[in-house]
Amino acid sequence: MGSPRPLTKKQILDTLARGKDLSDCDMRGIDLVGVCFDGANLQRAKLAECNLGRATFRNADLSNASLWHADCKDAVFDGAILEEADLDFAYLDGCSFKDARVKKAIFPFTRLPLEQIQASVRTGRKVRMDAPRGDE
Repeated sequence: MGSPRPLTKKQILDTLARGKDLSDCDMRGIDLVGVCFDGANLQRAKLAECNLGRATFRNADLSNASLWHADCKDAVFDGAILEEADLDFAYLDGCSFKDARVKKAIFPFTRLPLEQIQASVRTGRKVRMDAPRGDE
């Protein structure tokens, strides 16, 4: 269902409301604060540079998705499949990853230690990271 240009916020919300698939969709740069993606198929979706603050991705499939440089402050990834997802340069302060599958996912390890992510996967504890610097 991929499209040549990024979807609009309205198209994304309509697709979610109908329970349809968002795999391969281009949503780059869209403000999606607080959107519920729970259970959604987001395989290979492009969510780079999106504002995903307080969005929920409970049990969503984000395998091979790009969340590069996305603002995910306080987002919930509990039970999500993040295998081979790209979260490099993402702002993940306040996120939880309880029972998420993170094999081969790319995280901003320079500001968020792997141990903290692994602890969140086990316990659901929110991760903490420094605010993004201007040079990132």
